[in-house]
Amino acid sequence: MSHDTLLPHPTLHLSLPPPPSLPPPPPPQQMVMSLRVSELQVLLGYAGRNKHGRKHELLTKALHLLKAGCSPAVQMKIKELYRRRFPTKMLSPSELALPGPHHPASGGPPGMPSPAALLPMSLLGPGKHELANHPPTSATLHPVHPDVKLQRLPFYDMLDELIKPTSLASDNSQRFQETCFAFALTPQQVQQISSSMDISGTKCDFTVQVQLRFCLSETSCPQEDHFPPNLCVKVNGKPCNLPGYLPPTKNGVEPKRPSRPINITSLVRLSTTVPNTIVVSWTTEIGRSYSMAVYLVKQQSSTVLLQRLRSKGIRNPDHSRALIKEKLTADPDSEIATTSLRVSLLCPLGKMRLMIPCRALTCSHLQCFDATLYIQMNEKKPTWVCPVCDKKAPYEHLIIDGLFMEILNSCMDCDEIQFKEDGSWAPMRTKKDVQEVSYNNGLEGEQRSSSSHNGRSSSKVKVEVIDLTLDSSSEDDDDQPPPKRACPSLSPTSSPVVNKG
Repeated sequence: MSHDTLLPHPTLHLSLPPPPSLPPPPPPQQMVMSLRVSELQVLLGYAGRNKHGRKHELLTKALHLLKAGCSPAVQMKIKELYRRRFPTKMLSPSELALPGPHHPASGGPPGMPSPAALLPMSLLGPGKHELANHPPTSATLHPVHPDVKLQRLPFYDMLDELIKPTSLASDNSQRFQETCFAFALTPQQVQQISSSMDISGTKCDFTVQVQLRFCLSETSCPQEDHFPPNLCVKVNGKPCNLPGYLPPTKNGVEPKRPSRPINITSLVRLSTTVPNTIVVSWTTEIGRSYSMAVYLVKQQSSTVLLQRLRSKGIRNPDHSRALIKEKLTADPDSEIATTSLRVSLLCPLGKMRLMIPCRALTCSHLQCFDATLYIQMNEKKPTWVCPVCDKKAPYEHLIIDGLFMEILNSCMDCDEIQFKEDGSWAPMRTKKDVQEVSYNNGLEGEQRSSSSHNGRSSSKVKVEVIDLTLDSSSEDDDDQPPPKRACPSLSPTSSPVVNKG
């Protein structure tokens, strides 16, 4: 009886259909990027790493752990957490591809993070319950995403924010710090970068670039680029070239790097499936904290910026006339009254005649500089400092002066003008012109006085000037000596004629 009851079991076992073949598991990096906060904390705790922080921090730490080469036990833990996360099936790598943020994933298991959530700028912070049992660390003293804004760069149009400004927060008391960031590109972003490639000779450039920027974590105003001390950057494991050190201005002063945006496009993986990692190391400073950000930008030329400035229009000439009247208005408390202003029509940068006169809205002077030359100089070395008053003159504050445009179009033969109290202007003659006019007037006056003194006809002045001069040396000695002061406007060749007696 017992023997008969055992027979059906092998039969039932053999009749079961074979288990369906599962696709190969995805790469460990994609497994890690699909884990939730609690699972990332378990993984980091299992590996003996700091498990505190928001999801963005936990994800970058886990990816850095994986990239540094984790033990087989940690790799098994990643697979175990992934199976718990998606117990129904193991996804293939093609199903784990990272589509763009504007194209939601389809066919994924419920709970799979959206592609936008894989980007650091879209990761949400942990809930209160996740940090309730953990004491705060030094990393939590700084907000992960402070309300920091970097100054707009005129030569770069921002297309996307790959990593929003994020604190370079230290998680220990060591002087040398290191942290890891990750971002993924969408198909649209990969296409934008690839199609902008420009190969000239042996150099390959992209007009659409992945740009890395650093600044101080200050929220009072938009921040300029500012590198932390001893900065070192690796993108996907390769060292990134930073600007060279400037020569020290004083002996004993540590040389500094000029802080400016870093183009890391050549080191970025143009892939939608493999994320990019950025490892940043630096030294801490007491009382200072820094932030970093990654943007997708499009580079523009000085020609485009000049066209944009022209498209803003020309400022009404009445603005400059009002400024002239204000400067020339008599101050009752002052003993000296200014009745006129002299302004040059030459650009202080190139010493050439102005073509497109402009200045910044924040400048209080009337003197203009040439917009074309100013923009071209800042394209090579961006300082955006007014060449007249040495104050900041950013591109967005530049205006083309309408009054100076009128003056340049109507006054072609002089390089300097004079403004009067009523806002009107008059050309100023050059020294050469003044000397020529003075010489001609002085010579004519001398001829007239000589002819009248000797009673000669004015019609023969030109013929008899020499004779009269020679005769007057003896005849006039007894009567009235000529003045010994020479007219300063006369040239050396004519001075003996006056001073001969």
